[in-house]
Amino acid sequence: MNNSFEKVKHYLTELNVDIQKENPEQGILIISDPNQGINNMVIGCMDPILIMEQHIFDIKNDDCEIALALLKKNRDIVHGAFALDESGKKVIFRDTLQLENLDLNELEGSLNSLSLLLSEYSSTIIKFSKL
Repeated sequence: MNNSFEKVKHYLTELNVDIQKENPEQGILIISDPNQGINNMVIGCMDPILIMEQHIFDIKNDDCEIALALLKKNRDIVHGAFALDESGKKVIFRDTLQLENLDLNELEGSLNSLSLLLSEYSSTIIKFSKL
């Protein structure tokens, strides 16, 4: 079993997030923490990096103003950023961290960054999801 996977799983347990699913062979964890707005976040331990992705909303039409607003907001996000999936229709929060030097505080900082983003920007996200 992957040592990085076990380290990340241990940190998530210490942070009291709900590990809903795990696949140690693929290095994948799916977590939720409703208090922080985290729902089915996919965490991939892909040496040498940890990839965190949380679906935020779907884009229903090709509105350049939504993309422009999200890019501007990226400048304010402490850790991670808004991104689009391969289809260009799903807005996700994505962060990548180095596994070699990963510590509990760094992982917690990334999760807190998403939580802060969702609390500050929720009304705009809701508006965008309805357009």
